[in-house]
Amino acid sequence: MEMTKPKDLANPNRREVIIIGGGIAGLSAAIYLGRAERDTLVIDSGHSMARWEPQVRNYLGFPDGVDGEALLKYGRRQAKWHQVAFANDEIKSVTRRKAGFFLRGRRTTYRTNRLLLATGIFHLPPKIPSVKECLGHSMFFCKDCDAYRVRGKPIAICGANKEAVEYALGMLHYSPCVVVATNAERPHWSRKHAALLKEYEIPVYREKITGVNHRKNQVRGLRFKGGTEVKIDNIFTTRGDVIHTGLAESLGARLDREGQIVVDQCMRTSVPRLYAAGCVTPANCQMIIAAGEGAAAAQAINRDLFEESLRNHSLRRFREVQLEEERTMPLSAVNADGRASSDKARNRARSA
Repeated sequence: MEMTKPKDLANPNRREVIIIGGGIAGLSAAIYLGRAERDTLVIDSGHSMARWEPQVRNYLGFPDGVDGEALLKYGRRQAKWHQVAFANDEIKSVTRRKAGFFLRGRRTTYRTNRLLLATGIFHLPPKIPSVKECLGHSMFFCKDCDAYRVRGKPIAICGANKEAVEYALGMLHYSPCVVVATNAERPHWSRKHAALLKEYEIPVYREKITGVNHRKNQVRGLRFKGGTEVKIDNIFTTRGDVIHTGLAESLGARLDREGQIVVDQCMRTSVPRLYAAGCVTPANCQMIIAAGEGAAAAQAINRDLFEESLRNHSLRRFREVQLEEERTMPLSAVNADGRASSDKARNRARSA
C-alpha cells in the first residue's frame, strides 16, 4: 500500500501551489515543489524565451551547449516525474481571496493557496526585414550570454539608446570590429555616450536598414537605404524588453523603476502568498539565474506552507491519519524475552 501524503488530504478544488509560466524559472520551482510533496500545478502558455535559443552555451553541465527547447523538455519531464501537473492555458486575470488566489484562464478557472509568477519577458526584435530567421544563430539580445561565441567577428549593435553605446563598448573586449546602426532612429543617448563613441572610434550608421544579407540563419551583412551594404557576421539588438508583470500589477505587487517585480531574498513579493522568479524580477536575465530563483522561490513556498500547517494544525490532522493508518514505530527484531514485537504492543507504546 502506498504511503499517505499530505497532498492526499488537501482540498481537491484548490491547489497548494500554482506556477504561472513553464520556462526555466517555473520548471525549476516545480521540480523542487514536487520533491517537497506539494500539490503543484504549472500553467504554461508556451511562450518561454528559452525556445528562441537553439544553442545555450553558458548553462552549467552542458559544455557543448544545449538547445533551449530541449532544456525545457528535460525540465518538464523531471517535474512530471515528481507528480507535478501541467495545464496548457493562458491566465487572463488573478483575484486575491482570503484563502489564496482565484485565476481565470482562457480555458478554465483555478484556485490556489500560493502563487508563483514566472511569466518572464519578451525581447523586442529589431525592426529589420528578414532578420527573424537569424534569431539565436547570428542575431542576439544578450551580450553576457552570447558575446563569447562571436569573438573576433564583425558585429553590429542595432539601437539608438544608451544601451547600444554601452553594448558597443563592451563588445570591444571580444572583437575589434564593432559598429552601431541606429536604423534611421534619432539617437537618444547622452552627450557622454556620444563622446565615448567618438573617443573609441566606433562607427555609427544612421541610415535606414532595408534588409539583412544572410545565408540560411547566418548574417552576412546589413543593407542600408541608398544601397550601402556593411559586411558583418552578427547582430546584437538593444530595442528593449516587454516584462510580463500585468498579473502582478493587478494584485498590487510593487515594481521597481525598470518595471520589474520587487522581491525579497526568498522571492516573496509585496503581496502576501505571492512570489516571483526569473526575468520578471530585477536579477540579470540569465537562464541559470532564473533556475536558481525558481529553486529559491520553491524553498520559500515550501517553508511558508510548513509554518502555516503548524499554525492551522493541518499537520496535526495529517499526523492523526498517519497514526491511524500507517506504521509509525520502527520494527524491533526481538523483545527482551526473545519474542518478536507485535503491532499491538507498538500501538500501546505509542499511546503511552
